[in-house]
Parts: sequence; C-alpha cells; structure tokens
Amino acid sequence: MLHPAPRWLDAGEAALVVEFGDSVDPTINARVLALDAALRAAPIEGIVEMVPTYRSLMIHYEPLALSRSALMAHAQGLLRTSAAPGSPDRRSRSGGIDAPMRLWTVPCCYEPPLAEDITAAGEVLSLSSERLAELHAGALYRAYMYGFAPGWCYLGGLPAALALPRRAAPRGPTPWGAVLIGGGLSLICAAPMPTGWYVIGRTPERLFALDRDPPFLFEAGDAIRFEPVGRAAFARLEERAGRGAIVSRLMTESMA
Repeated sequence: MLHPAPRWLDAGEAALVVEFGDSVDPTINARVLALDAALRAAPIEGIVEMVPTYRSLMIHYEPLALSRSALMAHAQGLLRTSAAPGSPDRRSRSGGIDAPMRLWTVPCCYEPPLAEDITAAGEVLSLSSERLAELHAGALYRAYMYGFAPGWCYLGGLPAALALPRRAAPRGPTPWGAVLIGGGLSLICAAPMPTGWYVIGRTPERLFALDRDPPFLFEAGDAIRFEPVGRAAFARLEERAGRGAIVSRLMTESMA
C-alpha cells in the first residue's frame, strides 16, 4: 500500500520530526510506531531519544556525533525497507501495523463521586449518565501515545456521540486514574492536574509506576476496553493496585 511521503521538519538544532499525516488515524499512527521500532532495532550512534505521537516521530540527536543528513538518510532507508514488497512483517509489541497487538480490559467506575463530571458531560451531550457510561464502555480504543505528563495515555476510538469540546475554562485537578473525554478523544490520567477535559470515570489501575519494569503499563498501539465496576469493586481493586498488583487484564498477546 502506497502512503504519502513523510515531512521532515527541524525542531531546533538537535531534533528531527518525521511527520506522517495531520489527523488521529490508526494507519498514520502505525507508520509512526513502525519507524520508532525500526530505529530501535537498527540504532546508530548519536540518537538520544525518540518521542512518538499521534502522527509524528520526534528524533532527538547529538549534532556533534550525528549530522541531520546522516540521520535522515538512515531513517529514509528504514522506511524504504519496511515498505518494500516482500519485506519482513514488522509486527511487534510496539505496534508496527494498523491492528493492535494486545488487548487490555481496564476496570472503570462510572459512578459519582468517582465520575465527578459525568452529569455535566451528559448535559452537554443530551445523554443520561447511564447512557454515557454505556457508550464509553462499549467502545474499543487505541492507545496512541503518552503525553503531557508521565502515564497520561491518549486514546482514539471515542464514539461520535461522546465527542464534545473541552471546557471553556480548566476544572480543578483531576484525581489519580481519572478517565476523561474531550475534543473527540478519551484519556486516562496518572497524576492530579487541572484540565479542560471531563472526568467521566476512574480506574484503579496504575498506568505509570517507577517500581515496575517497564514503568508504563500500556504500549502505544495497544487496544483497550473499559469494564464498568461499582464503587465497592473499585475500592477492592484500588487496594490491590496500591500494593503493586496490575488489576487490568491482558486479554491476548496478539490480535493479528
């Protein structure tokens, strides 16, 4: 399958951005993750860090050790190899194809006070709180990226009926594990911070934990479903998560 050529953009003097598109799209994101995986599998001296997003990969490099032209040539070669007919399938846990490689079931309580904004969001959407929770839990999401703060996982796949603009003014800090919607996306946060998104649920899961290897639970490209739980079940799962347990269920290692 032919794809539009990526754009190569400088971000200062020590970072190169490879931009594959301009929308939140699983095919575009798969290309981002494929290049990220290819560079990790075939690294060259001078690359410092790579940051995948919805639609681009930022490659931080040391200009004294690696020139922009050499980095670009290396990345272009990897792109040609991965796109060539008969090239090896790059399926991996890093999500090098459109289809997600792993499916997680994540517990989420949609009941106030844990879902503290669900009534307000329902009013904006002309939906009852129950219907909003049903629609949110019934969708299959793709983990596109982590951003903003460690463990903040941005999800695509929100039903169109739940697409609402962000608040005109930010609300107070979100609680740990808040599940949010806003701007046509969903999000799981991992630390209290002000936000313009609506808190419509909460998960007891820890998406980011420095005492765990790896510290991030989900990988970009993973698929996620939310499983509604009541407040009593949430409390039990939260206690387990606080002791270091993973309370989400990994349904499969490969969805291919």
